[in-house]
Amino acid sequence: MAEYGFGVDIGGTTVKLGLFGIEGNLIDNWEIPTRKDDGGKYILSDVAEAIIKKMEEKNIPKHNCAGVGMGVPGPIKEDGTVIKCVNLGWGIFNVADELSKMLDMHVKVGNDANVAALGEMWQGGGKGYKNLVMVTLGTGVGGGIILDGKILAGVNGAGGEIGHIKINSEETDVCGCGKTGCLEQYASATGIVKAAKKALNTTDRPSRLREVQYISAKEVFDAAKAGDDLAIELVDDLGYNLGLALSHISCVVDPEAFVIGGGVSKAGEILINTIKKNYEENAFHACRGAKFELATLGNDAGIYGAAALILK
Repeated sequence: MAEYGFGVDIGGTTVKLGLFGIEGNLIDNWEIPTRKDDGGKYILSDVAEAIIKKMEEKNIPKHNCAGVGMGVPGPIKEDGTVIKCVNLGWGIFNVADELSKMLDMHVKVGNDANVAALGEMWQGGGKGYKNLVMVTLGTGVGGGIILDGKILAGVNGAGGEIGHIKINSEETDVCGCGKTGCLEQYASATGIVKAAKKALNTTDRPSRLREVQYISAKEVFDAAKAGDDLAIELVDDLGYNLGLALSHISCVVDPEAFVIGGGVSKAGEILINTIKKNYEENAFHACRGAKFELATLGNDAGIYGAAALILK
């Protein structure tokens, strides 16, 4: 019986890798650069080389390894075909088959946000739940949906792209996806900073944020925690937009819990409380009892979830 498995999380700058025991214990983790030259054609061979080196270092024979799970930043079909990863330079091809040929091992692939959700359910803030929605608040807004312990990826691997739910039909600024009025434009770190700058530039309201040279999402939340009225209003607006969007999602998938992660989640209880309040005010009555949890795996959620594709 296999005793080990690998989890790989491919990001735009680095590839995170983890060696796991069969029970989900992280034995070793490391990173390699993401080489995006020539349309990202070196990425998979670099991953294969890194895994082979680690197996040699740890003296792990192939028959003792269950395989490799991998998360990639783009839509992935059930058979492992990626439908373009713009920030890696990839077009349409079967990632799982390619890496499997290089390693002569079993490979499973999923969208990075979905895989992170699986990781949080397996060993993180979502442990104990089988039905959850992971919300990642970073530069953008990502999501992953787990139903009955399995990723809900959809036909094109785009299930869980909650950041592109339209919440404002009057928005004129364009989202990175090419549309307007997306949740990501309001509930991401980028969106919070944009809202703060707009409020400071269009009003003369007093705020400690006026003393900050480089406004960040953290500065906004710190000001709100300190009782700054303008910052509190900005946090409330974020909570309203996100709580409303999650209430819509609950009508479709009815999760036990929402797990909130990403850099913005470091704000902690002030963030959770405002999202939960607005969610409960807008959710269908049968869905109102969903729990809200903070993610706990941080940047390792992706490698845990990728390993879970193979080991769980």
